[in-house]
Amino acid sequence: MPIIRVALNIPIDTLFDYQAADANQHDIGLRASVPFGKKLVTGVIIDVSSETQISSEKLKSVQAIFRDIAPLPAALLDLFHFCSHYYHHPLGMVVMNALPGKLRSNKPVKLKTASNNGQFTLTEAGKQIDLIDIPTRQRLARRLFIELNQSTVLTSDTAKQISPGAIKLLKEWTQLGWVSVIPIPVAMAPRIRKILHLTPEQEKAVSTITAKIKQFNTWLLHGITGSGKTEVYLRVIEKALAQNKQTLVLIPEISLTPQLEAVFRARFPTTHLINLHSGLNDTERLSSWLQAQQGKAKIILGTRLAVFTPLPNLGLIIVDEEQDSSFKQQDGLRYSARDLAIFRARHTDIPVVLGSATPSLESYYNALRGRYRSVRLQSRAIENAALPMIRCIDTRINKIQEGLSEPLIKALTQCLAAKHQSLVFINRRGYAPVLLCKSCTWAATCQRCSSRLVVHLRDKQLCCHHCGHRENFPRACPQCGNQDITPFGQGTQRVEEALAIHFPDARILRIDRDSIRRKNAWQNILQTIQAQEVDILIGTQLLAKGHDFPNLSLVGILNSDASLYSTDFRASERLFAQLMQVAGRAGRAHIAGHVFIQTEFPDHPLYLALQRHDYDALAQTLLAERKMAGFPPFVYQAILRAEAHDIQLALNFLSQAANLAKPPGSVEIFDPVPAQMLRLKGLERAHLLVQSSSRKQLQSFLAKWHIQINTLPIHKIRWVLDVDPLEF
Repeated sequence: MPIIRVALNIPIDTLFDYQAADANQHDIGLRASVPFGKKLVTGVIIDVSSETQISSEKLKSVQAIFRDIAPLPAALLDLFHFCSHYYHHPLGMVVMNALPGKLRSNKPVKLKTASNNGQFTLTEAGKQIDLIDIPTRQRLARRLFIELNQSTVLTSDTAKQISPGAIKLLKEWTQLGWVSVIPIPVAMAPRIRKILHLTPEQEKAVSTITAKIKQFNTWLLHGITGSGKTEVYLRVIEKALAQNKQTLVLIPEISLTPQLEAVFRARFPTTHLINLHSGLNDTERLSSWLQAQQGKAKIILGTRLAVFTPLPNLGLIIVDEEQDSSFKQQDGLRYSARDLAIFRARHTDIPVVLGSATPSLESYYNALRGRYRSVRLQSRAIENAALPMIRCIDTRINKIQEGLSEPLIKALTQCLAAKHQSLVFINRRGYAPVLLCKSCTWAATCQRCSSRLVVHLRDKQLCCHHCGHRENFPRACPQCGNQDITPFGQGTQRVEEALAIHFPDARILRIDRDSIRRKNAWQNILQTIQAQEVDILIGTQLLAKGHDFPNLSLVGILNSDASLYSTDFRASERLFAQLMQVAGRAGRAHIAGHVFIQTEFPDHPLYLALQRHDYDALAQTLLAERKMAGFPPFVYQAILRAEAHDIQLALNFLSQAANLAKPPGSVEIFDPVPAQMLRLKGLERAHLLVQSSSRKQLQSFLAKWHIQINTLPIHKIRWVLDVDPLEF
């Protein structure tokens, strides 16, 4: 009887064997419901064999093999195997983590997916209908008719954007003979409207990449903010679509989805585009996933988990804002979507484009060494659009009140008078980061984390931005009883309050994670900004990258000095990237841009490089420092992380793991140390760093060491091996 080998969502790095009378090699990649202990669980069939090491009396039979959808392709299974081996994570957990939630249940899939292969158009009978004949109360019907008359054709995706009930109404009209459905031939490339004239740099970038579009290359598209990287993406995607290939576009944040999706839909109105991100519910995610797997979706726009999407006709991968740390998962399976995208492109023999105004030092270094192919865009795409003027306001001379200096207030006043938009950037939400008692120096701290509670004054609450803990605002100091307890420092809410006092007639909009919690809130905010119904924006890093606000002429940056004190060796790189991104929001069209940075260190090399818009100068300096210190990209690292209710338990576990290790001379192991944030979500944390100048030798060591660590007793301990860590 055939034996199926199944990957289960179990923290054990092995496959599980089951008897399956009707199984064959074509079942590899299908889901199967199997007994595990006293319950039924779903896994994915990785192999079908005639042999097993399990005795016949212990060998169980499969409950069901689900053949409701196509099996996962071999190329995707190869990606899972690579991910499991490289990040030393159980294969079953890798596989099941990548599947939509509805595919992890013990039930077959029952989902009606609307066909998106067609487009609706009015028939001759439909054209004879007068809008006057449609009752006013049927607003959707009137809107659809207007859209059909104006656009000639209406795609399913566009109809859904108008209203969820639009498809049902269009089908009714089809039965009445008012509307006909025209299928789009699969082999025919969609009509693509070219909107912009390319600059010579863009033209060169597009021709260079498309000339080798049928083979693997890692292209680093290094373009300053506003240089038109998105237009280069569109032209390269156009080439892939002409060959009937799918394109996977990875973005770091959900907040970038609406604007990028709008651009893609405008350029490729008849092309089937889907989104894949955590903002979708289970049904929406499964529907999009299936459309990608079936080859119907030609453009897949998603956050990091989308790198695991099954794509039978994949021809191009784009990673936008490749330097962003959001591409690295920070819990569970700690993978880098950018690095997996490069592996997938190499395995599929297709190009991958990494786009950024401030590439990660690893990518920049790989381009210098020739491992990546570099394409530069060094001027703004819109004619006469210049890079913004950056000025540092010395806060030792210009005193700050409620977070704002006099030169910044004056600049905001002038901006309002010119009817231009401005952005005040502070990467700290809430009202104030600390609640202090001036009498006894008590500060409100989180009981579950080594962090202070953030003041949310409007909610009259103190919140931990690490674990989510909330508590009511105290009336007096719990330590000495003093009622004069004071919020210290600035957050977005406090800056909003201060700006409202200075500019009572200005339309002020705060944008942070607190203000965009509701579904579709972000899309509504973007529309409000584009309609120029806002004068002053106050925002966190949500606004720092990827957004194009043509009427924005002024950016004020507050509290950026904090990163200069950081013990993280990546802090300078991240700060420069963030400031370069947020500065790049200004002056992107025909109005001049100005950036004001409030700082106590106006002569700091980082700020001087920023004023010259000279990424290369700072990158060369940072690379020299890292080479001297022995940091990435000159070494490869892994961290063994452990957490327990008592820090000593975690440190003891790490010491035992270190004693088991027998590293070769090329691999260096450091002593266990407490984490920088000792306590997080009720657990105390420690880690142990391993590094080597050879990735191959580090991986070889980690593979053996990981097996040894699994033999250690882990009572009251949680541990994980983090390869290529970004946080310490």
